[in-house]
Amino acid sequence: MKRIKLEITALSPLAIADKKPGSISEAKDHIPGSVIRGTIAAQILQQSGQSNENLAEDGRDFKELFLGENPAIFQNAYPAVAKKSGVVTEEVMVLPTTAVSSKNSPGFKSDGNGVFDTLIDRFCADVYNFPYDPSCPKDKGRVEPYSGFYSQANQKYRNHSVSTRFLTRVGINRRRATSEEEILYSIEVLNESFLKDPETKVKNWNSVVYRSSILVENDGLAVSLTNYINRNSQVFRLGGATSRGLGKVAIAAKIEDATSDVETRIKTFNQHLKERWNLWEIFGSPKPEVSIDRTYFTLDLQSPAILTENWQRTTVISPKMLCQFVGIEDEYCKMNQEERDKFLKLEVAYSSYEYLSGWNSAWGLLKDMELITNRGGVYLFSTDRQDVWFDKLKDLELKGAGDRTCEGFGQIQICNEFHLVMREEAV
Repeated sequence: MKRIKLEITALSPLAIADKKPGSISEAKDHIPGSVIRGTIAAQILQQSGQSNENLAEDGRDFKELFLGENPAIFQNAYPAVAKKSGVVTEEVMVLPTTAVSSKNSPGFKSDGNGVFDTLIDRFCADVYNFPYDPSCPKDKGRVEPYSGFYSQANQKYRNHSVSTRFLTRVGINRRRATSEEEILYSIEVLNESFLKDPETKVKNWNSVVYRSSILVENDGLAVSLTNYINRNSQVFRLGGATSRGLGKVAIAAKIEDATSDVETRIKTFNQHLKERWNLWEIFGSPKPEVSIDRTYFTLDLQSPAILTENWQRTTVISPKMLCQFVGIEDEYCKMNQEERDKFLKLEVAYSSYEYLSGWNSAWGLLKDMELITNRGGVYLFSTDRQDVWFDKLKDLELKGAGDRTCEGFGQIQICNEFHLVMREEAV
């Protein structure tokens, strides 16, 4: 499998609408994979037959990319703009929902009291039947959940975000080609530029950059898609209101092998968990049904997920669902309950949900209203069969979990390294 890394530079404001039931359209804080997928597909079809180099010349490549049994996976594009640092080259990730920071002065240490993760300590406290109510390590004040995008380099953590603004527009009478009375509306858009250092007298504006990836199983097709994107780098338009000058971007693509260090992350996570487990032994004996000798791993949602179990929407990934995602559901169903618990057990889950809709440009219709599990969700599993799960989890991290993964839903990271940031080591 190949990974096509995308660097999307905004050249004009982006109208990426986030339509939720009962509210007006708001701008998203990122570019969804479905928007990137739809834009590239529409551009390929529009240019079909115009060039001998076109990806969609005979239709077979297009079908394999977008309609095949294993279509290309278009992941969400997150802002690569860090506060005070400008555009960074490191990977942009989503903070787990178990991360917390000071209520009075939230943020990483350069801006606040620091951020730390509570998953391991919460789990150990529950195992030893001890209440866990953390406080800020600096001023001992109250902490609250802290979410958003972040990157890390040389043990330095940085927040990532993009600002928005409203553009006011007037409706046009199509018959007279003049402004229409009583039609005035506003569009919330993502800003196309930012000030790296607002405090300086010289206002140096920089373009906002987003980073995403496309995962393609066919190596030859991945090369063709990469070349196509680079040849048409400034042709694509993302989001809505493109006929009014919005959505102009420049996209640069770079291909590489899709690799993963899942096994290393799992072993590091278990090493830290055992060290923390030993510290909690001062509170007595652990629950008899929980063993530190098992292998533990987490599933961290890096994008919203659409999860279904027994034909119903859910926000929790059960052991049966996880076995279904990796293709061993039949083997799991043949086990009795005791064997199932040894093979795979969900220890704890932290997740939330909301409803989401959208617009299908191909059909010219609204998409169905979906119940989605919010990004940042954390699921802690344990197993006695690590030999089975290492390879399965590598594939899961690449392909994602749940429905509509080709549109950017269900991006998974195994054992996010931020879980290792303890309270006394807040960053």
